[in-house]
Amino acid sequence: QDQLVESGGGLVQTGGSLRLSCSASGRAFGASAMGWFRQAPGKEREFVAALSWRGGTLTYADSVKGRFTISRDNAKNTVYLQMNSLKPEDTAVYYCAARTTVLPSSRKADYDYWGQGTQVTVSS
Repeated sequence: QDQLVESGGGLVQTGGSLRLSCSASGRAFGASAMGWFRQAPGKEREFVAALSWRGGTLTYADSVKGRFTISRDNAKNTVYLQMNSLKPEDTAVYYCAARTTVLPSSRKADYDYWGQGTQVTVSS
């Protein structure tokens, strides 16, 4: 079964940290670039971060550079998003995504599999 399952969301104060995890199964992870996107209420889903199959190529949205770190453990079929120095504007549902090629992309349309999302709320 091809699926992605996110976890690790929650409520945190401004300046705090959270670590999101995305566990993948089936074709959703094999030789796949992985990405994180987010969607705030009333807004479109936007790119956050992505990395290549072997983790050597990473890309971040300007809004999270220096605060968020994407990583993966291929032995565990898991990708992570470490989020530090969180701001209220980071509040959103965070989605994990996989594309069946090795190179990452910031475009939603390039991804083949999506998780159900996990809520991150940053209080001021």
